[in-house]
Amino acid sequence: MLHKFEFDGSRVVLDVHSGTVHVVDELVWDLLEDYRQIPGESLVKKYCQKYDIKDIEEALAEIKGLEKKGQLFSGDPCRDLYSPPVGFEVKSLCLHLAHSCNLRCRYCFAGQGRFGGDDELMPADTGKRALDFLIARSGSRRRLEVDFFGGEPLLNLSVLQELVDYGRERGHKSGKDFKFTLTTNAVLLDEKVTQYLNEQNISVVLSLDGRREVHDAMRPKPGGAGSYDIVMDRIKSFVNSRGGENYIIRGTYTRRNTDFCADVLHIADMGFEHLSVEPVVAPEEAEYSIRGEDLPCLFSQYEALTRELLRRRRNGNPFDFFHFNIDLDGGPCLPKRLTGCGAGHEYMAVAPNGDIYPCHQFVGREGFLLGNVYEQKINGALVSQFRTAHVYNKETCAGCWARFYCSGGCHANAEMSNGTILEPYSLGCELAKKRLECAIYLKVMEAGA
Repeated sequence: MLHKFEFDGSRVVLDVHSGTVHVVDELVWDLLEDYRQIPGESLVKKYCQKYDIKDIEEALAEIKGLEKKGQLFSGDPCRDLYSPPVGFEVKSLCLHLAHSCNLRCRYCFAGQGRFGGDDELMPADTGKRALDFLIARSGSRRRLEVDFFGGEPLLNLSVLQELVDYGRERGHKSGKDFKFTLTTNAVLLDEKVTQYLNEQNISVVLSLDGRREVHDAMRPKPGGAGSYDIVMDRIKSFVNSRGGENYIIRGTYTRRNTDFCADVLHIADMGFEHLSVEPVVAPEEAEYSIRGEDLPCLFSQYEALTRELLRRRRNGNPFDFFHFNIDLDGGPCLPKRLTGCGAGHEYMAVAPNGDIYPCHQFVGREGFLLGNVYEQKINGALVSQFRTAHVYNKETCAGCWARFYCSGGCHANAEMSNGTILEPYSLGCELAKKRLECAIYLKVMEAGA
């Protein structure tokens, strides 16, 4: 399978199964369109009025050589061979320290942090049981990951600190290494909290949507006032305190700011280097939800962002945009390419009451309760559904060129939009494919093609 696309005059060809990328001229571009359908002599005849015969023959020989090397029209060696492992090993937990929040973000999938329930903080004992569950279910894995999440997890700082100590102690005794991450809106990220996070080497995901008017419109305080000023001030101080490392700023764009490239650049211009601004996923009736008619505009924004990122990198003023990160030389292992984040079998989320769900976005959704940390039992049938929801079991993914990069997309978004984890969220698919083209083009240009 080949995927061909053009970007600013460059003709790029991706051999899907080998992952090989080719930058070709117009002649090869045309020949590849017909190479598998028309015999060589007929191909020469078809294009001899447009190109020199000798050039056509040389191009065909080059195509044939690449085909023999498995770098063009390569087959998929895994389609009939891959099967997910029996059982499961958990490597990562998302601990919902707080089903409560000090902001009132309009697009919050968690209903302003409460996930459809009341304000609730996770007790320390529940968090410890969750870490025990992770160790017990991690099998041979040595490196384990825990993300403190909410709501706003810093509303439950004392429990966070107790769990970090407990995790380090239990990990040492069990031969496990814990990596902790915090996802925060930054409002409570004062000097004391910053010092603690730095001392504990905790990675931090910081929420910021971009320009002041964009951020304030969607991420207000409970009384309706904007939160941009305090958030920006806290993020600047925090990032500077750790030398600009071990953080990422994550924003969300909606139908209100389809010119989101300006928001990415606003954040970059503030001196931040590690960025991710992602499309909102919301019910169709929400006035800020992304719709199909918005795609051409959004595609143009990703293209504009690609050009600007390339220009800045060449000028020695780079920044890192999460969705443009791609490894063309190796990339993720095969299971990750086929199954993605591992929700429901490698990655799980724990609510304040100890209930376990496939991921943070499934918390509270009917039919997706896996168990509870106090029972240490897991719904094996539900785990199996997620473990087998790989790209070969998704009809839409079977013929998609991007499937080994997006890994079938987000299960939670798929279920929300289509009622099943086996049918990807179509708008998300289109945006993911555009981002992949931009990422590939960036790699091509940086390689000097």
